[in-house]
Amino acid sequence: MSQHHILYALDDKPGFMVSLTAAVQHMLASFVGVVTPTLIIASALGLQAEIPYLISMALLVTGIGTFIQTKGFGPVGSGLVAIQGTSFAFISALLLVGTTIKSRGGSNDEILAMMFGVCFWGAFVEIILSQFIQQIKRVITPITTGVVIIAIGISLIKVGMTDLAGGFNSDSFGDVANLNLGLGVLLIIIIFNSHRNRWLRLSAIFIGMTVGTLVAYAAGMTDFSALSSLPYFSFPQPFKYGFDFDWSLFLPVALIYFFTAIETAGDLTANSLFCQLPIKGDKYLKRIRAGILGDGLNSLIAAVLCTFPNTTFGQNNGVIQMTGIASRKVGYFVAAVFVVLGTFPFIGALLQAIPKPVLGGATLVMFAMVAVGGVKILTTEPLNQRNSLITACSLGMGLGVMLVADVLAQLPAWLGNIFLSPVTTAGMTAIVLTLVLPNPAVSQQVPADQPKPDEQ
Repeated sequence: MSQHHILYALDDKPGFMVSLTAAVQHMLASFVGVVTPTLIIASALGLQAEIPYLISMALLVTGIGTFIQTKGFGPVGSGLVAIQGTSFAFISALLLVGTTIKSRGGSNDEILAMMFGVCFWGAFVEIILSQFIQQIKRVITPITTGVVIIAIGISLIKVGMTDLAGGFNSDSFGDVANLNLGLGVLLIIIIFNSHRNRWLRLSAIFIGMTVGTLVAYAAGMTDFSALSSLPYFSFPQPFKYGFDFDWSLFLPVALIYFFTAIETAGDLTANSLFCQLPIKGDKYLKRIRAGILGDGLNSLIAAVLCTFPNTTFGQNNGVIQMTGIASRKVGYFVAAVFVVLGTFPFIGALLQAIPKPVLGGATLVMFAMVAVGGVKILTTEPLNQRNSLITACSLGMGLGVMLVADVLAQLPAWLGNIFLSPVTTAGMTAIVLTLVLPNPAVSQQVPADQPKPDEQ
């Protein structure tokens, strides 16, 4: 990214309206990602009565976690505009936990107690792992992180396109009206983001979604019926549903924590790239260590307040790249917006009523930007035979399980749930091959205490 593409750098302090507008766009880009895992898990397990509180806590913890990650407190927090949110990577593992407890005759409270119990202890996997970044830096390379970021972006594209067509399980999925609305929003964002006026550029996502929502309202495509049944306020209650633990259910969740740490390293690398910070060296590793520790601590807070594990969201890197605003001040505004949304369920539900095609049209391009960010990271290293092989095999495995999920049908349930995530499969493949395949660049280096061939 060239310098002129950044309108406000990390330490710049844009005005109130610029910060608020950028923060709202970050919120809109990640709002669906924050609430969707909760909706998927709760709906699949029949926890409809608990959904309002679970969503409020998801939004509240996103605000708290984003502030911790952006501000940075000593060794905790990357200091970047690293928006936190509920991780999609845990959905399969947590559904396994929930269905197991439900099959044992467990109540809703017992299901949630077990899920939040294993999530609480699992967070320590990420917390401990963060302290060994120096030891595992061999596998945190531009190749492995680039592969993980590409897998994240491509897997998110499916979510954006599904929303553009009407959303999961929609009766009108693929309807021409949905496609026209979503593509119209996408076109508006492209037009305004290409404008030379910086205000129009930084407001492109907001303008596109606002126009799309107004058009949808005029066409009768919005539904605000759920607003009347919501409480006015929602206050956090630590371990509201109790606390439980089971080793056999803990292990798959713990393994996901390991790979979300690698995913976070990739997201923070992309974020650093967009903020024009170095992605090599001691300062970079320190930033990654603090970011992963921040993720682990935020997931610990999430379990205490009864919501699912948090991670650094990749889609917000797309917002930074598209708006050109990388200011840390915007991160504080994002945190405040999410805390307000979590405290007042009515506001969150109002945003939740934005039609799926509108959200899909806006998020599709941002999710694709995440994948482009991964490509940029990959190109910082020469794509020699070894690196090309690692990239090809990793993306082939990751995208393969995404496109043909039945390939894992004969595996044990816990193992299939782990590898069902394209991010996990691609990341694991990249790490194993990085460790196994010899690196010619390293093997050909001459030790410092030996003379070079031309000096002998």
